Amino acid sequence: MNIIDRVKNVLISPKTEWPVIDGENTSHVKVLTTYVALLALIPAIASFIGYGIIGYNVLGFHFASIGLGIRHAIIQYITMVGGVYLTALVIDLLAANFGSQKNFDKAFSLVAYAYTPAFVGGIFYFYHPLGILASLASIYSLYLLYIGLAPMMKTPSEKQTSYFVVSLLVMLAAFFVLSLVLGAVLLSSTAFSF
Repeated sequence: MNIIDRVKNVLISPKTEWPVIDGENTSHVKVLTTYVALLALIPAIASFIGYGIIGYNVLGFHFASIGLGIRHAIIQYITMVGGVYLTALVIDLLAANFGSQKNFDKAFSLVAYAYTPAFVGGIFYFYHPLGILASLASIYSLYLLYIGLAPMMKTPSEKQTSYFVVSLLVMLAAFFVLSLVLGAVLLSSTAFSF
């Protein structure tokens, strides 16, 4: 299946697409190189345009610089790709606790395809005031993750909600730490001199 059809099917008919994805048995490396690495470019490039070229206003002052755009693009790309790996790792590690199948390739596919709205919605980072729309797209990603647990990880229906909630709490804590580290390293004025 080509990438455009997969994106469309995941966004429009996820309940019928999850069983198709489950039947593919694709390695996480292939999903990373043929899907995640490409789609993660959307928010990264949009962030570069939004911060580096168009810029943003704060209290009547306009800010835009190529260096800032590059930093935000790097942060966006690392966060998206790293987020997929981190989320898949959490879901795989917690699987046995919720009667689910422990399989990193399946967990990675689940997360990679569930992130589709966040990847595509990342286009809104090109214009700073529209960034909230990217956040709203990410909420749909959470829904896709929830409904994908049963077909992809073989989660029993009575444990699906608790598996999702516990995974979400662990991921939020991990993303908070990751954001702090990335922010400190990439946004500090001494980290890069563009």
